[in-house]
Amino acid sequence: MTTPLRVLVTGAGGQVGVDLMDVLQGSTPLGGDPSFQPDAPVDANEFLVIGLTHHDLDIADEAAVHRAISTSRPDVIVHLAAYTAVDRAESDDETCTAVNDLATGYLSDAAAAVGAHFIMVSTDYVFDGRKGSSYVETDETNPLSVYGRSKRDGERRCRPEDSIVRTSWVMGVRGKNVLHVIADRATSGLGVRFVSDQAGTVTCAADLARALVCFIRTRPGGIWHVANVGTTTWFDVADFAGRTLGRGDDFAEAILTSELDPAPKVQRPERSDLDTTKFSEAYAPLPHWQAGVARLLGDRDRRPSVAP
Repeated sequence: MTTPLRVLVTGAGGQVGVDLMDVLQGSTPLGGDPSFQPDAPVDANEFLVIGLTHHDLDIADEAAVHRAISTSRPDVIVHLAAYTAVDRAESDDETCTAVNDLATGYLSDAAAAVGAHFIMVSTDYVFDGRKGSSYVETDETNPLSVYGRSKRDGERRCRPEDSIVRTSWVMGVRGKNVLHVIADRATSGLGVRFVSDQAGTVTCAADLARALVCFIRTRPGGIWHVANVGTTTWFDVADFAGRTLGRGDDFAEAILTSELDPAPKVQRPERSDLDTTKFSEAYAPLPHWQAGVARLLGDRDRRPSVAP
């Protein structure tokens, strides 16, 4: 019998983390597509999974990180834990830097110490959005925000043999994200206003989780862009979601970023869509973003209830 691969997941309680835990145990997460198999299907006994939440491990505590990794001795570490409050980070630089930057270095060091492959999940916010076309892995980074800078600096703490997976506009059935806000307003008869001058790539958490299995198995190293197929805007996402839920032209209104009230505290990249050709050619393209969003909306009613 083959010994299961030991996989440690930080941020296991987050919206990607809960989906990855399902996938590694051979299940299709809520919002997932069982036909999306970029490599061999996952066997229920293939992985021994160690899922850690912030309650289990403070990744900003260097000594605690090394103790946890040296004790569990995983074969692969998937680092999903992150500080993701983009606006709040501007006034909370120290905490954001500790979690996204310094802690990534601690985990990469700890992984190297036990011979584990390290996978860091990063973001499109490492770019400034001024390129005018989709970003490839070799493009220069130039973050506009504390959050983006912290993730870029975290990338720089990784070793060449580590795998860095950049993704964007992540949405899962479980967890808080803008798609749930859109869906709640659509089903309650309200409308929404979303910007049409910010372009990017949607990533469905379940599809990203399935894609991460490729990195766990093959441990390729280097930088990779992973997102669902198709560049879109926040207005297009809202309009598509509304129509999927039975709303029409009265639901989503297109506005410019300059019309937002209140104005956002942080400048977002105007166009930060990720070119995913490298991943598509090595494994398989993720499904189109509209198919993914439709799945997420269809599975919303299956979400576990949350106690008040």
